[in-house]
Amino acid sequence: SRGTLSLISCRRAPGLVNGLEDMKSKCSVSCSRRKNRKAHFTAPSHIRRKLMSAPLSKDLRTKYSVRSLPIRRDDEVMIVRGHFHDREGKGVWQFLLCLEVTQVYRKEFRIHIERVTRDKANGQTVPIPIHPSKVVITKLKLDKDRKALL
Repeated sequence: SRGTLSLISCRRAPGLVNGLEDMKSKCSVSCSRRKNRKAHFTAPSHIRRKLMSAPLSKDLRTKYSVRSLPIRRDDEVMIVRGHFHDREGKGVWQFLLCLEVTQVYRKEFRIHIERVTRDKANGQTVPIPIHPSKVVITKLKLDKDRKALL
């Protein structure tokens, strides 16, 4: 049956299988697309925090020697992908494009960023959610926990 085949291939040491390299080395980790998607979308909040990591800018990457960090509320970010990647930013120089994160919405895997809003028909402004992978962190909000993380 299907289950026994996966168990047999899982117990086998990684190597060549039918001319192709067998990539799976841990039996406890699934290769199934369906199971990975289910694990992603039903993940609890403390795991979603890690999933919602954003890459650091080049200068922060060299300073802290870390490629990405979980995003938090008062970080300043630059949108690098999507419809809002040329959005004008905070500060005196408008070409810097650095915007502050106003909310991290773990339930929807999205972040809300200042001045990235839409006007509704009734005149109310609502924030537009953006995925953290589409931004680059340009300034970190450092507290004692975050300093310990770095």
